[in-house]
Amino acid sequence: MAQIAGRFARVEPRRRVGRLVLGLLSDLPRKNCWTIAEWAGESTPDGMQHLLGRAKWDADQVRDDVRAYVVEHLRDDQAVPVVDETGDVKKGTDTVGVQRQYTGTAGRIENAQVAVYLLYAGRRGHAAVDRELYVPRSWTSDPDRCRAAGLGDKTEFATKPQLAARMVTRFLDAGHRAAWVAGDEVYGGNPTLRAALEERGTGYVLAVACSHEVTTGAGKFRADTLARKVPKRAWQKLSAGSGAKGHRFYDWAVIDLADLRPGSRQLLIRRNRSTGELAYYRCYSPAAAVPLTTLVRVAGSRWRVEEFFQSGKGLAALDEHQVRRYPSWSRWVTLAMLAHAFLAVVRANEHDRDPAPDALIPLTCNEIQRLFITLVIRPAFDPAHRLGWSDWRRRHQARSQTSHYRRQAART
Repeated sequence: MAQIAGRFARVEPRRRVGRLVLGLLSDLPRKNCWTIAEWAGESTPDGMQHLLGRAKWDADQVRDDVRAYVVEHLRDDQAVPVVDETGDVKKGTDTVGVQRQYTGTAGRIENAQVAVYLLYAGRRGHAAVDRELYVPRSWTSDPDRCRAAGLGDKTEFATKPQLAARMVTRFLDAGHRAAWVAGDEVYGGNPTLRAALEERGTGYVLAVACSHEVTTGAGKFRADTLARKVPKRAWQKLSAGSGAKGHRFYDWAVIDLADLRPGSRQLLIRRNRSTGELAYYRCYSPAAAVPLTTLVRVAGSRWRVEEFFQSGKGLAALDEHQVRRYPSWSRWVTLAMLAHAFLAVVRANEHDRDPAPDALIPLTCNEIQRLFITLVIRPAFDPAHRLGWSDWRRRHQARSQTSHYRRQAART
């Protein structure tokens, strides 16, 4: 918490944000301003709600601190920034950025809010270092709606690849090195993002669709057409990194692309050894020649972002924000990123200091959290405090019910 303490001018929000982050790391079944405030010993949720909605502090400055904290403690010369988006299913239409759209969380089109994240993935661990909310055109075309949700009057529509480019640019402008960037088809199929990375001299391994067209010395072809032309001897069995069940082995092949511009451009093809399913990656490096093993390592780092979404939501309540306005959203997810980064850093330090015996798996972020809850966190559980909260809930529910009936009467 000392990493971000200087972002708070007053001692009250500085102390409260510490309690909020501890609440995010707790074992509460549901985490929001109400449950965390009760857990932290406060008499009402007003203070937590004020911290997220009206208190004076800059979530972007705290985001910069989180990024510096992650890079400092998980530093790796071969680390790969990974871009990807995740969605949170929401009810109603007032939550900032919400509309009916596809989200991988549900696997279908739902009423959802989508955000793009930048992950720092290295050998010692991985954690998110940036975030951008995807604001659909249905919002940016309605200035009044944007203003009510805490967005600027001149908020302009930006695609997910444009949001990814912003975050990568911020990462590089902050002085951090990134030889490679990885992402899925949403980002690999966008020529503007690829051009922006090439202008910065940053290599990339970005997934593309089977219909993606590339140019070779023999002409222009679809990716799946080129895959059928690869001879058997060109495939190599390589690991894309360790998973829950050991190394992820696939067959890989690479095809050089024709381009007069400086740098190396290739099409990387991955084949599942069991099903034969193929995946395709558009690759660029400012270096003249790149080994296949390097491209495979970068491609495999993309799976780390899925692990982050799972642990960030399960351990640090990344998706449990019950807020409607943009300032509150950005503050909640930034503090959730900090909470998850803390677990990732402690895990990395423990692995370095005390490696697990051969018979045991290394400590995971889940185990780190359980130990932290047992040894450090002390929630307020005295009967008088709980009784006060029960009384507050009854009064609040009565006021809400009265307000609801008054609104209905006004409509009729």
